[in-house]
Amino acid sequence: MSTIYRLKANEIDRNFLEEIKTKFGDKEIEIIVSEFDETEYLLKSEANKNRLLGAIKNVEERKNLVGVNLQDLP
Repeated sequence: MSTIYRLKANEIDRNFLEEIKTKFGDKEIEIIVSEFDETEYLLKSEANKNRLLGAIKNVEERKNLVGVNLQDLP
């Protein structure tokens, strides 16, 4: 069985540890800790990278922007 938890280090508390103990019981588990870089993940795909960089360029050049009135949102 494999479970991935993604959380901030300061969210690790007694309840989180108890959840792991409950889920895995007395089985041997391996805990790997790594920093998650969303930017690296989002730029991994060439198509996604081009789309994001194009969007940044549009904002910088103030082109193709969509205006939203926050008062109109539910």
